[in-house]
Amino acid sequence: MKNQITNVFKNAERFAEITKKALIAGNVLRAKKCLNIAEKLFVTGSTETRGIIANVYLYSIASFLKVKHCTISNLFPEVLKTEYAKQIHQPNYN
Repeated sequence: MKNQITNVFKNAERFAEITKKALIAGNVLRAKKCLNIAEKLFVTGSTETRGIIANVYLYSIASFLKVKHCTISNLFPEVLKTEYAKQIHQPNYN
């Protein structure tokens, strides 16, 4: 069971890396497709899936965007945009 949980987190990290590489390469369509998939998983997934998307995938994307001083909020689907806004406005988010 522990391996399954580790694999889920690693898959979310890999998915975030794919999204970030698409953004770095300027491949907006691929990045948007990744974000749409993440939103679908966030909306239709279990509580665990929602947590993983928010705490692993979206946190990784948000951290990347902050470091790179990017604003791509117009690429985010509506639900992920709301979750992203929550993360960047947390007091302990630096």
